[in-house]
Amino acid sequence: MGIDLGDVAACTAAALLKIAAFADSRDMSLFQWNEAYSVGHQTIDSQHKMLFQYADKLHAAMLAGKGKDVLSQTLSELISYTQRHFASEEKLMQTHQYPEYPQHKAEHDALTQKVVQYQNDYSAGRVTLTIDVLNFLQNWLRHHIGKVDKKVGKYLQAQSVPS
Repeated sequence: MGIDLGDVAACTAAALLKIAAFADSRDMSLFQWNEAYSVGHQTIDSQHKMLFQYADKLHAAMLAGKGKDVLSQTLSELISYTQRHFASEEKLMQTHQYPEYPQHKAEHDALTQKVVQYQNDYSAGRVTLTIDVLNFLQNWLRHHIGKVDKKVGKYLQAQSVPS
């Protein structure tokens, strides 16, 4: 029982068409920063912009049909930067005794665990990068930054923490 390469190519082409259609006919990125995401803390906002750039790079690589090596490296860069961002944000929260730190850290840990597991599965060939992954990243960034991190930003501003 062999793999029919024609079926694999058809599935890959269909997935790329779905991604392209989802992105928007004018080549707009799924991951575009705008000031509505600002939490009012320059360091955090700067890091969030980078997260959007890494996610956009992953999206662009998928749209361009890049090979597994490129996609794997891009996903690794996104995960690595996300972990550094989380550590920086968590240090700020701890230093300034953010009262919702345990819940916020739990969200960070859950996301990290999920994407690292996904990366491991992808590297082992058990899953592929699909529109579902992009949707997950997009929804997570919008929710986490737009709601959870905004609360941190307001708290830091109220505490007069410099950016």
